[in-house]
Amino acid sequence: MRKFTQEALLIATHNSGKLEEISELLANRNIKLFAMGDFDLPEPEETETTFVGNARIKAHAAAAATGHVALADDSGLCVDALHGAPGVYTADWAETPAGRDFQLAMRRVHDELDQCGAPEPWRAAFVCTLVLAWPDGHDEVFEGRIEGRIVNPGRGAHGHGYDPIFQPDGHTQTFGEMDRWQKNRLSHRGLAFQKLLACFT
Repeated sequence: MRKFTQEALLIATHNSGKLEEISELLANRNIKLFAMGDFDLPEPEETETTFVGNARIKAHAAAAATGHVALADDSGLCVDALHGAPGVYTADWAETPAGRDFQLAMRRVHDELDQCGAPEPWRAAFVCTLVLAWPDGHDEVFEGRIEGRIVNPGRGAHGHGYDPIFQPDGHTQTFGEMDRWQKNRLSHRGLAFQKLLACFT
């Protein structure tokens, strides 16, 4: 595994919720963090059909454009009864002409579960793939996954995205009901970050 020895890291996302979570997870590291907006970088088109493929696109595009080591995250909600959907299209389900609407996306999950007649419990998993990419083309990949179920109605106003409708196994609260510290300790992103931190000197 290549070690990260730089003093600065570019977080390759425009998603404010992800950026906040990642910043919290790296808060105790003496690393200067940059965001895509600091370089006025556009989001590259995500053309792959896997989390690792799309994370690689984002990380390598940002590293090549800036000369900084870049960290990209591709993550999503995979619902068993929907054959793994929304999966890599998790963010796409929230897209509207006015921007992303995750209330709409969560309603779509519930609507599609109703339409397919799947009985409860509605098993699901949150998956996160992190790619740390260097400007020379090298990368390291770290994955995290947490199992749980979909609840209806959603509960909680914390977190972001689909958090209010996902209840992780072994817990009575949804991600939307947990504070960020509790969620980061057990979330798919938190698990992937535990593996990533082995890269840091």
